[in-house]
Amino acid sequence: MKFSLAIYGAPCSSQAPDTAYYFAKAALASGHDIYRLFFYMDGVQNASRLATPPQDEQNIPARWSELIKAHNIDAVVCIAAALRRGVLDKSEADRYEKDANNLADGFNLSGLGQLIDAGIESDRLITFGC
Repeated sequence: MKFSLAIYGAPCSSQAPDTAYYFAKAALASGHDIYRLFFYMDGVQNASRLATPPQDEQNIPARWSELIKAHNIDAVVCIAAALRRGVLDKSEADRYEKDANNLADGFNLSGLGQLIDAGIESDRLITFGC
């Protein structure tokens, strides 16, 4: 089965990204495919390479990056939600004349059309968070 996941919760204030991560790992281990991860609303914070949780907590953004790289998963971050929350790639940082960028490796900024595409191309689109 081909899944896409939409993650709406932030790693520091919601269980949604952690639950989505474990779902993705279990699906992949069971032989299923992940077509796309789509990070939206506060979920875009999962794509910040600057997240630095305390040492006794899981680094959820780093785990997402590792999973994305290991399985070559398309990971899309909603550009409008990301900009609103200060998550920028180099191109957007330059465009808005910011002195830094923080989009983690493996993630790409794009629009809501990618979420629609994920729903069309996948057998199931599952949302995590509200």
